Parts: sequence; C-alpha cells; structure tokens
Amino acid sequence: MGKVTYMTEEGLRKLRDDLDHLVNVERPMISKQIGEARDKGDLSENAEYDAAKEAQGMLELRISKLQTLIASARIIDESKLDRSTVQILSKVKLKNTKTGAMMTYTLVAENEANIKEGKIAINTPIGKGLVGKKVGDQVAITVPSGQLFLEIIEISF
Repeated sequence: MGKVTYMTEEGLRKLRDDLDHLVNVERPMISKQIGEARDKGDLSENAEYDAAKEAQGMLELRISKLQTLIASARIIDESKLDRSTVQILSKVKLKNTKTGAMMTYTLVAENEANIKEGKIAINTPIGKGLVGKKVGDQVAITVPSGQLFLEIIEISF
C-alpha cells in the first residue's frame, strides 16, 4: 500500500462524491460516446472514436487515482491534536513582520488545499515552516519569491 493520506471527514466525503460522479455519470457517458462512434463504421479513420477512447483512458486514470487516494485515507482525529502548537487543521493568524500585513490560513491535507478559501497544504513551504510553532513565535520561511518573515498571532481550530 502507498503512503497514508490524512484528511478531514469533509475532504474524504468530497473525494467519494467525485469518485461516485466519475463512475456513475462520466463513465456511462463516455461508453455511450464510444458506442455511437463505433456505429459510424471504419474505426481506423474515426476521429470521434479515437477521441472517446482517449477520454475513456483519462477518466479511468482519474478513477484509479481517486480509488487509491480514498483507500490510503485516514481521518484526522481532531481531539488528539495538540492545540498549543500549529498542526494540521490549525487556523493560524499570521503577521508579515516586514509589511505588517495580516493573513489567516488553515493548514489542511494536500488534496483539500484551496487558497481562495484560505486553506493551504501542510506540505507547502509555509505549512512546513509553521508546524510545531506556538503563538508569538517568529519564523523565516523560504518561498519562491524569497524570504517571508511571519509572526504567529493566534492559533485556533
């Protein structure tokens, strides 16, 4: 078995919903397209058939990846997390010590990250730099654009 992926119940539910949609909606639709293209005759020069078969291959790859991810998923038991330090599922209020800008991020599993919702993956440079830190700690994090100097203002869950 591959590596274990930790996630929230909500994240796992979304993955299962995505898998259900792919298997029960997308897969039959592509099968129908392949059948219609096959009915048009010579398959050696049938672009519709080739496109449908390629789409089927891509879909089956997505299904396989989701099945693997779901099989390796473990739900995070929030009651066992240390609430005094930054951990996965921590909502962290940060202050950029150079600019004074305030920002809030929630650290989540990689597949649940969504910057628009303020959710960053725990395995990003910022996520890795914050894990284990406490309120008041100052951290220097190397990001693609250079050094980022942050102070942890608040940790919540």
